[in-house]
Amino acid sequence: MTTFVLVPGACHGGWCFDELAAALRTEGHRVLTPTLTGVAERAHLANGGVNLDTHIADVIAEMQAQQVAGAVLAGHSYGGMVITAVADRIPEQVDSLVYLDAFVPRDGESCWTLTNDEQRRWYIDVDTTGYGVPPLPFFDERATAHPLATLLQPIRLGTEPSDIRRTFVYAQRWPTESPFAPTYERLRMDPAWRTYSLDGAHNLMRDNHNDLVRILLDAARGSAPVLDELDHE
Repeated sequence: MTTFVLVPGACHGGWCFDELAAALRTEGHRVLTPTLTGVAERAHLANGGVNLDTHIADVIAEMQAQQVAGAVLAGHSYGGMVITAVADRIPEQVDSLVYLDAFVPRDGESCWTLTNDEQRRWYIDVDTTGYGVPPLPFFDERATAHPLATLLQPIRLGTEPSDIRRTFVYAQRWPTESPFAPTYERLRMDPAWRTYSLDGAHNLMRDNHNDLVRILLDAARGSAPVLDELDHE
């Protein structure tokens, strides 16, 4: 049995992984889907002080409380920032990282520095609080504003743990320029990474559920899916 920790992207709660989590549990695995402070059903905790460090602490606290070891951490979109830092802080509890069309930061980078101008315009179009980034119209109806500081704060990382397996899953069907295209191009040439390019929009949990389940299961096993339908690099 592997413990999967699935971290949502901006504006979403752990419920965005409901179907994915159910599939993994059917295979006999344990799945945690924390909702981050100030977002979704925890939106009542939002304030100007919620930043990336807050969300890193959320996931570390959950993993420690649940006595997680040998975890597969998967982050969607913004969640890539969080899982990167969690693996940096507690590498002894992490076996594998899976980035689901997500940010893969290096020391000193932030969502702001890694994304494109279209996304930056969204970030700074804050709501009346001055610190909430509103959900986009096509997001799940349960989505709420996301704390702006989490998207602006640079990440701080030490030496990259060499024994943690790393996978990046790229979504092919962005309606405009994908902010993750440069990251995908960088990682697909890196022998330390396993990369996949899947048919589907940014919400791969909805658009390509079956392939994601297989990729996650094989991340737990440390092997690559032998599947013709996966565009594997």
